[in-house]
Amino acid sequence: MGSTDLTVDGHPIRPLSVETWPAFEDLAGRHNGVFGGCWCTWFHCHPDPPERAELGNRDFKRHLVVHDRAHAALVFEGDEAIAWAEYGPPEELPNIHHRKQWEQQTTQIPDYRITCLFVDRRFRRRGMAAVAVEGALALIAQAGGGLVEAYPHDLPPDKKISSSFLYNATRTMYERLGFQYQRPKGAGNCVMTTVVAAR
Repeated sequence: MGSTDLTVDGHPIRPLSVETWPAFEDLAGRHNGVFGGCWCTWFHCHPDPPERAELGNRDFKRHLVVHDRAHAALVFEGDEAIAWAEYGPPEELPNIHHRKQWEQQTTQIPDYRITCLFVDRRFRRRGMAAVAVEGALALIAQAGGGLVEAYPHDLPPDKKISSSFLYNATRTMYERLGFQYQRPKGAGNCVMTTVVAAR
């Protein structure tokens, strides 16, 4: 997937690649490998490949990056990555929460899905998750565009949850970015879509 210089709200957006791996590794490493050391590998694994156990999550993720099988938009502040949005086609990211329900109810397979967001704890509550998603959509546009699905948390207005647990942000954030609500998924998530034009 190609890229040219991209910025969103003044923040450079760069694709996850061999060249940007050190910045991604620093961001993940500052937070114990993201969500309990997962290194954002779970969505790649259905079925779970033997390489994941052999290499461990960090090196398995790097293996996927080296072989162009893992994509994400990295948000930069100077030389430091401060947020990312993982995206890719369903065959690259086959494992989603409530997968069986999704398979039973879906009528159109998306070209891309956004599966995980993460923001450095120093930059949370500043809109960086939305910047990361916009960066992912821009990279998808450069790659030819298409139907994009996301699976945000669909929370009651009075329910508060730590931002560190919101691995794919909220329905309201995606609505602000132009996504359309499609249906619920599981007890607290939903399916939302947008169509991205090629750029």
